[in-house]
Formats: sequence, C-alpha cells, structure tokens
Amino acid sequence: MKIKNILIAGLVAVGFSSCNDFLKVDAISKYDTEYVFSDKTEINRALNGVYAQLLNSSTYGSAYMSTFCLNSDVDMSISTSEVATDNNYRRFDCNSMGGDINKYWIAAFQGVEYANNFIYGLENSPLFSASDAELMQQLGEAKVIRAMFYHDLVVLFGDIPFSLTPNFESDDFVMPVVDREEIHKALIEDLKGIAPYMSFARDLSDGVERVSKEFCWGMIARMALTCGGYSLRPDKNNATSYGTMQRPSNYKDYYQITQAYCDSVVSSGTHSLRLPYRQVFIDQCNYIVNNNDDSMFEIPFAKNSSGSIGYIQGPKGENYEGATSGKNVWGKSDGNARLNAFYRYSFDDEDARRDYVNGMWYYLYDGTPSILTDYTVFNNKWSKFWANSANTLGAGSTGNTGINYPYMRYADVLLMYAEAVNELEDGVSGTNGAKAIEALRQVRARAFTNSDKIDAYIASASGSKTDFLKAVLNERKWEFAGENMRWKDLVRNNLYGEVLYYSFLRYYAVAENAAGTSDYIEAVEQYDGKPGYLELTLPYTIYYKITNNPNNTYIYPNTTLDVLELYNPYKSEKYPGSEWTAGDYYGWWNDTDGCPKDQCLFSFYGFIRGDRGGNVYLIKDGEIYAQTGASNLPVVRYILPYPNAAIQRSAGQYKNYYGYIK
Repeated sequence: MKIKNILIAGLVAVGFSSCNDFLKVDAISKYDTEYVFSDKTEINRALNGVYAQLLNSSTYGSAYMSTFCLNSDVDMSISTSEVATDNNYRRFDCNSMGGDINKYWIAAFQGVEYANNFIYGLENSPLFSASDAELMQQLGEAKVIRAMFYHDLVVLFGDIPFSLTPNFESDDFVMPVVDREEIHKALIEDLKGIAPYMSFARDLSDGVERVSKEFCWGMIARMALTCGGYSLRPDKNNATSYGTMQRPSNYKDYYQITQAYCDSVVSSGTHSLRLPYRQVFIDQCNYIVNNNDDSMFEIPFAKNSSGSIGYIQGPKGENYEGATSGKNVWGKSDGNARLNAFYRYSFDDEDARRDYVNGMWYYLYDGTPSILTDYTVFNNKWSKFWANSANTLGAGSTGNTGINYPYMRYADVLLMYAEAVNELEDGVSGTNGAKAIEALRQVRARAFTNSDKIDAYIASASGSKTDFLKAVLNERKWEFAGENMRWKDLVRNNLYGEVLYYSFLRYYAVAENAAGTSDYIEAVEQYDGKPGYLELTLPYTIYYKITNNPNNTYIYPNTTLDVLELYNPYKSEKYPGSEWTAGDYYGWWNDTDGCPKDQCLFSFYGFIRGDRGGNVYLIKDGEIYAQTGASNLPVVRYILPYPNAAIQRSAGQYKNYYGYIK
C-alpha cells in the first residue's frame, strides 16, 4: 500500500491528545507524558502521523506554493490595490494581523511538535536500539521532516522559537526565540548524526515518497547554503528599520558543508536526469513515482483527499453550475499559481522547458480553449489536464488532486554543488571546477539537444566567478518555476532588490510603450542584454487559432482537448492571414489616467510602486524613498512578521522588528 493511502489514519492511531494549556507556540498535539511505544505497529502508525502534517493546506498542501511563493521575475501574483493590506505577502505588504501567517505558523509548529513527540517516544521506547536499522531509518525520517518545517519557518520568519524536545519536556511556557544561524547549525548537526543510519530511496518500499539517506544529505546541503547566504537581519534599536542584508562571517564553512553533502548525493549514483524534463511532472500528474530519477523526495498527497498541485497550477479550467461538460472530464482548475509575463522571454528559443512551462491559454467549462490576455501566464508544469483518462478526477472535481510535490529534486543538488564550488574556489578553475561545470552541464543538457547550447554556453560562462554564478542562477530560474525557489535564490545572493526593480520596470515600460512612450525601455533592455526586444519585437498583437493538439506546434500531454495554436507568442510577426484571430496582448495602459494600469503599478507594492501621476517610488523603511536608478536600492522586506496571536500568547516575549511595529 502506498504511503499516501495510509497517512490520514496515522493522524489518530497513536493516541495524540489535545493540549491547549501548555503551548510554547501553537502546536496542538502531544503524547501523554508517560507514553512510549510498545510495538512496531504503533511506531509505523505514529510516523505516518508525522508525514500527515506535510499535507496541511496551510503549509505544503497549498500555501507554500501560492500564498508564500513571493513575487519575482519568475513567480508572480498581480495586485490592483493602491493601499496597504494585512496579508498581501507576495507583494511584500502585510502586518502581524494577517490570517494566513497565523495559519502557517500553527500548522508548521504543529508539524514540529508531532516530529518531536515521535522522536521522544521512539528514543525512550524499550524497543529502541541503534543497531535496529528499521528504527534508525524511521528516526531519521522524523528528524528530516522536523528540519523541513523548521528550515522553511526560518526562511519566512528569520529568527524563530526553537526546541528539539516536546512541549511536555520543557519547563518554559514560552519557547525561546533562537538566532537563525544557531537553528540551522543544530539541525545540520542533528541530520549529520542520523544520515549514516538511513537507507537510499531505492531500498525503501515507498521510494521517494519516504525520506531517504540522499534526501537527508540534500537537506543538510540546502540548510547550509541558506545559512551561508545573505538574509535580512533586524535592527533591534530602530523600530522603523526594515533591517540590513547580512551573511555570517564564516559563511564559507557552510558552503563547504553544501559542497560535501551535494557531492555525497552525486557520488551515490542513486539519482539521475534521464527522463525528459516535462516527463518528470507529467508522471507526477499521473501518480507515477520514479525512484531513481530527478525526484529525491515527493510529498505524498492523497488523491481526492489532499494537495492542490495541478489545481492551482496549469491552465485554468472553468466550470458551470459546479461541473464541466463536453470534452472536459477533468473538472475545474484554478490556475492561480502564475508566472511573470516576461519570464518566457528569458529562455533560449531551443530550451525545451520554455514552451512546456509557459501557458498562454485556458479552458472554458466545455473544454474550448481561450486566449489568456493578462499580466501573467499559467505555470503548466503540473496540471489536472495532464492526467490520462484513467486518472481523471471527474467533471465535478476541484482541488485535492493528490498529485505529489517534489520538495527536492536532483537538479537542485547539482546546481547547489555548482554554486558552492564557485563561491569556495572563486570560480571554476580550481580543484573541483570541472565537477561544478559538469553539474551545471547535466541540468542544461536535459533541456537542449543542440550541443552548442550546452557546452559552448557553459564554457563562455566559466571565465569568471561572477559569470558562472549568473549562469547557475539563470539555470535555476529556468528549472524551478513554481517550486518556490527563485526569490530564495535571489535573497541568498543579495540580488532580490535588483531583480524586483527591473521586474517592476518591465511591466511599467511595456505599458508605456503600448501608449507611445518609453521612458524605461532602454534601461530594461540594457539590463536584460536584449536591445530592442521590448520596443521592437515584443508581440503586442498575438495571432491564434483553435486546433487539434496533435497538429499543434506546442504539444501538451492532453491530446483530447483542443488547444490554441499561437502564431507569434515570442516576437512580433507580420499579419498571417484571415484564418488567425488577433488578440491585443499588452493592453496595460490606462487612457483615462494617462499611466499604466493598476496591475503594473501595485504588484510589487511593498518594495516599488507607481502612482497615477506618472511617478515611480521605491520604499525604504516604510517610507517613499526619493531615488532613481538601480544603485543603492533599499532592502526587500521579504521576512514575515510573527502573527499577532503568537505574540499575545507569548505575553510579549515575542517581538516584531523589520518595521512591523512603529
């Protein structure tokens, strides 16, 4: 039986009891203080309960992929609000009253507490022995899941409450806040200690749906790379300050850890990139688990029970009176996990990822395709529509697709290795340079068939540390759309502000250019290294027609539904003839106000915004920052505030900084 089919039972099978009177944070379950495991059946069920915490819609079930996947030049959520909000996290505009952060906080710390309780119960069980390979593997699984929850809490909130013991074992009623570096150090050491006792995915009955040795190594590497990179640090002496970007003085120590543990994964030979890029995700949409390819750990959602992968991604599919009709037997799809409108222009024309991932049309309730005229495009990496006829959820279905999410992929490990070596050896001409180049080459080679686009490209990027880092980060940009990676990569390398600045200007400049002006066109084109592409070659009018999928240039997995064949999705072309329909694709200029529309003005609100008077403002420490140009940009306040409910329950011991308290 697959793990996803037994997780829910694991939630209640062990005797968890509610505890609302002794909360150090918001985790709501614990074992009775006298409880220890008496047989392995209990242990298995309890571990399933730990895994079940990953399925919560407030964390990995949905919010991780949407609510907290912050805006960038890849992932994008549009906003039209010209005023501050409580909870628009993606545009860097929120406060401690936002309900979604409280839900995430509660769910994540509940996951931590389940793991802490399991680890305590196992280590104190009379059955426990370090010589029992099965029990040590299970201990490792719980420790890695705990590290997942804590790591993602640190990335979102910075310094957080932290403990590796259950609530009932502590004398403190309020879990103390611990510095993020100390948290990562403790978690790294914890996983280093258990990793030798764990099994490879190929040796586990549930494969990559279970936590494996190589995923444990990968988590060590990811946490170390995050810890060694830049992050936003608070100024505790200035209540209005958003803080400063800093990295540890010993950051290279963490890059060495990343290099070593990525090398362990690569050297193990347990994973590869043999499947075509799109097949990795199509298989996930069809509930096919590949244990020796790209996926290293897939969160095992349950069909019709949990997970929104393929519902929030992919082309939107409308419904009528609660169901779809005609050819559409796949049901409704929300399609709100979108991509930046300009993301597709960053790809090489021959990159196989471009046309698969970037979706520019959606389905009406009867399955008729319709052109998307919007400020974003669909992320077609996953979709309900990619399921074959045997795996459809039905015409009346909505979410709870049960499609697995690959929390870590081998491609990530390869690119982390390349990034770490480049930083440690000041480029790739040193001892491990050839291995770093090969790691980058493997990822790029899966996306191209033309060798000139692989080896020649990498050779040209290998001349300097700066060029190689740019190549690695670009490859990550093209590889991980929709996987909540891009903004974290930019933060770690202190590039987030720069990228957001130009992301805003692209929207603004194209809106202006459509109206006959182009104040920012030249600056954006120069930054992108593509002179003329916005002003001269961008397809302001796109031509399309409905066609049967097998006849379409852009072949998608679903061959039952018709698609839109796009004549000129990437550059301006002359009028192709009357059989094609013309669509105004960039109607972003507001003639009434004489400025770009609100979607262009306010979608990066907390960092940069425009007004209807034609002014553009950067935001520094909550105030308009009178500066033009991309030099000396203010920090991006990506760090979230502690939820007000947690602050109240801490009796004031938890305090928000980063300008959240004024």
